[in-house]
Amino acid sequence: MRVRRALALAAAGLAAATGVLIGGAPAQAATAVTLANTISLSNCSASLVRFPTSVSSDRAMMLTNGHCYEGGFINAGVVLQNRTSSRSGTLLNSSGRALATVRADRVIYATMTGTDVTLYRLTSTFATLSSRYGATALTISSAHPAAGSSVAIPSSYWKEIWNCQISSFVPTLREDQWTWHDSLRYDPNCDTIHGTSGSPIVNASNGQIVGINNTGNDDGEMCTLNNPCEVDANGTTHAYQGQSYGEETYWFTTCVNASHTIDLTVAGCLLTKP
Repeated sequence: MRVRRALALAAAGLAAATGVLIGGAPAQAATAVTLANTISLSNCSASLVRFPTSVSSDRAMMLTNGHCYEGGFINAGVVLQNRTSSRSGTLLNSSGRALATVRADRVIYATMTGTDVTLYRLTSTFATLSSRYGATALTISSAHPAAGSSVAIPSSYWKEIWNCQISSFVPTLREDQWTWHDSLRYDPNCDTIHGTSGSPIVNASNGQIVGINNTGNDDGEMCTLNNPCEVDANGTTHAYQGQSYGEETYWFTTCVNASHTIDLTVAGCLLTKP
């Protein structure tokens, strides 16, 4: 999983003079995507997000991976809902400069089963963050992402952007005790690294979030920690060293009720249930 690791890869080897790392698709495919509205955590990347139906008076939300949850990795089969939280992060502007510290007071939803996400409620409303800092939350797309589409993956942790393509979808992706479904498979040159965990996967054509970056195969091992494997229809596992993956986020929009809140009882809700 793409959590922080003490690698010598850090800024010296990866950061370009512009502060933007390009991998995979041509740079021009995602020139509109910046680091604006991303949130840097102590160990991961995150972003300021909204549902398509959110309104300015709603509490703002922060999205990262389930394995970035402050309580540590969430065991397989466990779903967390409406837990108190005091998680904080640094809201960034388009060039990666710190704008403010934002704080969460609740874990709205978190799991590492079926998908790998943590969604927090912040103490400020969307309107407050907009008026004070000019922050505009990224919208979580309600549509399934498309194979071949160009995406940008802005990492607030590294303050860099990976420009890539979605090459295909993996029906079952397994890593250690966790299993994820309909995962995004990036083009082979999309070499996201540790610290990019929780980065939003942004559709380069409309700026909406279609996924969340979560893992990659480091060593070519089969289905071990930091070495996810793909499971085919016959149950055979395949490992591809260097391959990186993400998880879809439109699932959230299938579970939003009339009060703009996650409700797992909504008909057609795709998020993993307790």
